[in-house]
Amino acid sequence: MNADQGLFVPLILGILEGLTEFLPVSSTGHLLLTGHFFGLSQPAAFIVLIQLGAILAVITVYFAKLGVLIRDALAGKAYAWRFALAVVLACLPAVVVGVLARDFIQQILYETPIVICITLLIGGIILLVVDRMPKQVRHDDIYSYPWHLALIIGLFQMLSLVPGVSRSGSTVVGAMLFGASKRSAAEFTFFIALPIMAGAFGYDLYKSRDLIDLSLGLNIAIGFAASFVVGALVVKYLLDFVSRHGFAPFAWWRIIVGGAGLIAILAFGL
Repeated sequence: MNADQGLFVPLILGILEGLTEFLPVSSTGHLLLTGHFFGLSQPAAFIVLIQLGAILAVITVYFAKLGVLIRDALAGKAYAWRFALAVVLACLPAVVVGVLARDFIQQILYETPIVICITLLIGGIILLVVDRMPKQVRHDDIYSYPWHLALIIGLFQMLSLVPGVSRSGSTVVGAMLFGASKRSAAEFTFFIALPIMAGAFGYDLYKSRDLIDLSLGLNIAIGFAASFVVGALVVKYLLDFVSRHGFAPFAWWRIIVGGAGLIAILAFGL
């Protein structure tokens, strides 16, 4: 691989990360399949560490709202602390399991593309069914989500540790099944992404500190910048898109990608 290709790969993967991180299609699954089928791959640490760009994208777009929440929490307003508790509860299950199963996830599941294709396909079918299912909306304001709904969303988010499931997809499905509106379900995933992804970034940076040299560090920086720019655009426009079109377009995309991947692996041995 020449120098230009060396810079091209983290750029493309960073764009893909920013584009898919907040869509219910599994950014990790797409990155891993891109590496498997097209040879555009980086170490597992790269995939986790470039998520910092997506984290900062959320902070940039929601800077004003985050500022208000922090201000109101410091002022002792109950809704802000209730919302903070909901975020913690929604993150806790995935944090615990993610730490305990990190090596199995990255060394086994990350290296098994057929699992990723199957989870993309099944997850797409589930997302399509839930999106079209008639539901009574009981929760339309993320700041008033009850603690038990937040914990349920957290249990669903735990499933996303399997590559191809999708963090946003699993949390959206869990939220909608238990009465959340489509728009609020999507917005809540932005907020719970912050501690989850920041924690994963810090933990993986520590665990991979001996593996990161100048070359990998440069690739991470390029991937980070690309994921930040593209992720900010996705976060800015996603809620309006979901309000108008729902999650069906993403469900069909998952089904197409997962199905095509399975055919490529089972029929052609790729």
